[in-house]
Amino acid sequence: MTKPEDQIIYHAYPQSPVAEKIRVAFGVKGLSWRSVEIPRLPPKPLLTTLTGGYRRTPVMQIGADIYCDSFCIIEELEQRFPEHSFYRTAEAGLAQCLSRWTDGALFELSVKIVLGSAGDALPEDFAEDRGRLYLGGDNWAENLKKANAQLPHLVAQLRVTCSWLDQVLEDKRKFLLGDDATALDAQIYHVIWFIRGRFAGGEALLSEFPNLERWEKSIKALGHGTSSDFTAEEAVEIAASTIPKTKEYVQDNDPQGLQAGMQIKVGPDVESGEQFVTGIIRYADIHRIAITRTCEQTGTDVCVHFPRTGYRIEVLA
Repeated sequence: MTKPEDQIIYHAYPQSPVAEKIRVAFGVKGLSWRSVEIPRLPPKPLLTTLTGGYRRTPVMQIGADIYCDSFCIIEELEQRFPEHSFYRTAEAGLAQCLSRWTDGALFELSVKIVLGSAGDALPEDFAEDRGRLYLGGDNWAENLKKANAQLPHLVAQLRVTCSWLDQVLEDKRKFLLGDDATALDAQIYHVIWFIRGRFAGGEALLSEFPNLERWEKSIKALGHGTSSDFTAEEAVEIAASTIPKTKEYVQDNDPQGLQAGMQIKVGPDVESGEQFVTGIIRYADIHRIAITRTCEQTGTDVCVHFPRTGYRIEVLA
């Protein structure tokens, strides 16, 4: 039986497309996990006490190690649970490169379509929060109006991508890279899931692409692994009752001159007004940065992990 400090605790909310990406990843590997439902809007005090201020969805916790960003989560799952690999071909690096497009330009396009199509029907607090995150910081209101006005153009752009994916699946393969699901399927699926479920014209758009719809059914059939409900309070207690298990290591030749023991702050490499997380470097290599910080609520140490790609690091001391 898995010890409490080794269990996957997943902090997310059901409507999040990025959270759906990781739920599909759990399904690919057939994992068991504890589900902590977090608020859709800040404040999220029992989450940010663990992360140090990071508020995006989702976050994965294993004991006192906290993993931020879906890219970091997928890489950690692959390391811990190599069976049913996310990378079934020799082109793992290409799949990881492609994830920067699926999580970047493609996802941002889907957000513009969903938010832009909703327009004034969006609750004001939700529109401002997501607008600041995804539509240009202080210019979010103006950019939301632009997205609404340009909706036909935006849908036309997404339609091209759907057509390409449909062509890939013409040979009746079950998943994008063959008979086995990979990380690439989860990365693409979360955008399609979002468009189908949150854009009024989503079903009509996707109905043009029968191979893509068949692939969607294959993804759904994977399921989400095995989940059980968990409370945020229980998650904080788990973090408080154990210690981080991440080894102390800093790779040589870091372009930013990072060294063990440096105090730094880390945050998304976009102008969104989000709080950076401050801590002491515990681990740093080409792909990941992990910092030790003290959880405000418990007074115990946690280790917070971020990918290097898409995140900015600033040295404080």
